[in-house]
Amino acid sequence: MRARLPLRLARTAAFSAVCVALAAFGHLAAGGSGPAPWAVTAGGVAVMAVTAALAGRERSTAVISTGLSAMQLFLHELFAFGDPAGISLTMHAHGKGLSESLGMLIAHLTATLITGWWLARGEAALWTLLRAAGRRLGAMLRLLPLPAIPSAPRAVPAAAVVAPARGLLRHSVSRRGPPLPAV
Repeated sequence: MRARLPLRLARTAAFSAVCVALAAFGHLAAGGSGPAPWAVTAGGVAVMAVTAALAGRERSTAVISTGLSAMQLFLHELFAFGDPAGISLTMHAHGKGLSESLGMLIAHLTATLITGWWLARGEAALWTLLRAAGRRLGAMLRLLPLPAIPSAPRAVPAAAVVAPARGLLRHSVSRRGPPLPAV
């Protein structure tokens, strides 16, 4: 089953909102000063663009979790780039040690796996509901009587006109001849 544009946009918006909110909250909770508004906007637009391209059909838990993990790493780096006190996974000139980066990585992956599982369950529930609604709608449409559409009368060629068979008129009285004189 393929998703049409309204459903595709709704799924894109939901995934993007969860992904960006998770990254921003994780960045804020890890001791950052909060991502810059331009970074949140840029990250949201980037996530929506990628997600819109992938939202055409149902995705598995593995695909959702992998995509969410990649987006979380991208958003983490973007948010850390805009924050002077930010902690990045790559070694920048901030002088942060590997333990902070490893802790941040574990926190992001844990939150990402839980959120990916949650989004996948929602995705499965949505598609189950859509399939059930489609089956029910199809059953309802099959029960409706079809409207009678009058057809144009067909012209019958003269050669195709056939006299009725004699057996059909067996019980009718047939008297051929001139009329009787009146008395």
